[in-house]
Amino acid sequence: MSTAGTGQAVADRGDKGGVRTALAGLTTRGRSFLAAGVAAAVCSYVLGQGDLLRVGLLLAVLPLVCAAVLYRTRYRVAGSRRLSPARVPAGSEARVHLRMDNVSRLPTGLLMLQDRVPYVLGPRPRFVLDRVEAGGRREVSYRVRSDLRGRYPLGPLQLRLTDPFGMCELTRSFSSYDTLTVIPRVEPLAPVRLSGEAKGYGDGRQRSLALAGEDDVIPRGYRYGDDLRRVHWRSTARYGELMVRREEQPQRARCTVLLDTRGIAYRGAGPDSAFEWAVTGAASVLVHMLERGYSVRLLTDTGSTVPGEGGDGFAGVSQESADAAGLMMDTLAVIDHSDGAGLSRAYDVLRGGNEGLLVAFLGDLDEEQAAVLGRMRQRSPGAVAFVLDSRTWVREPSDVPGPSEVRGERLRMLREAGWTALDVPRGATLDELWRQADRERRGVAATGGGEGP
Repeated sequence: MSTAGTGQAVADRGDKGGVRTALAGLTTRGRSFLAAGVAAAVCSYVLGQGDLLRVGLLLAVLPLVCAAVLYRTRYRVAGSRRLSPARVPAGSEARVHLRMDNVSRLPTGLLMLQDRVPYVLGPRPRFVLDRVEAGGRREVSYRVRSDLRGRYPLGPLQLRLTDPFGMCELTRSFSSYDTLTVIPRVEPLAPVRLSGEAKGYGDGRQRSLALAGEDDVIPRGYRYGDDLRRVHWRSTARYGELMVRREEQPQRARCTVLLDTRGIAYRGAGPDSAFEWAVTGAASVLVHMLERGYSVRLLTDTGSTVPGEGGDGFAGVSQESADAAGLMMDTLAVIDHSDGAGLSRAYDVLRGGNEGLLVAFLGDLDEEQAAVLGRMRQRSPGAVAFVLDSRTWVREPSDVPGPSEVRGERLRMLREAGWTALDVPRGATLDELWRQADRERRGVAATGGGEGP
């Protein structure tokens, strides 16, 4: 995926502040020449040396002439930027391609090209371009990389003009900029069975009736074009009119990924923090379930869902599914801690009906929130919870104690409510926990404790 932005910079004389702008562009060499020339002129007056005055005038006039010529020279240069790709996982590199076109009839002098990038993406790139002929083109590129997810602006592009003697430098800026989106890393997951389903369209799929109107009942009245093989004769005899059966059609299995973003539930910061692990886990599950054919959505503790409230709130199929996946990843790229204290808003969203499989990434829990999660489980045929103890993520691994009694009690409450609840220690990989959740689900089902996720 790539994007391109174009802009145009013109180096010419302005109507206001022209002299100040030109003098402000004098380099250290130009200022030194000007100061030496003034000093020589003063000395020639004091000493009465006419030759010294001529030398002083030459030294003083040279940088001024260079500044005036450079400021009045008209360069029309068009620049464009292309990102490849424009959406990149954290820790991966993206390449930025810059292209400069001289659209004027005059060749340019020495140009210095500089692009403005946030410090987290690396050092500011600078390029020196030799003379660009009229109608010529120059292309350069550089790499950017960030371990922190987010949206980072690139630009505006700056062009620095200089004279052949190095006496003056003027900077012109382009107006356009682009945005690099750094999304969470996605960890591949094993294709385990969830809720007895092998995939989104499988033997364990849900089925829904093909509705033809809000007033439909089972069966419904005959309508022009209906297949006569669907006539339900018993209902026809009962109602005294021709009745037909409604067909069934497959419905994609659903999955809701709940991400706990409460600031009070996590400690620490940075790419190795518990919260970043939870964000990465949510992104991995979303992508994995989409690849398996599920209709998915992202839900946070604030009650916000992605995709939004349109339709049934779940990602659709084909191109709509791809767009929804991109929207969810863009949301996770900039998601941050919330100010909420509980999960009640998320529970209100889940009370609407059958939400399918529920996968939750949770921070520290108290008894009240564990009870809310227990009620959430009643709305889902299967539920998996990855519970992170943020205290273990802010210490060295050798200093990490075992699970506390309070934490063990919270996990027990979730399991009694029907969750497959797993403790997430520091350094654990999501794929290992994903497989462990499947083993525990099968173990519970084999002992007759009910079907897990």
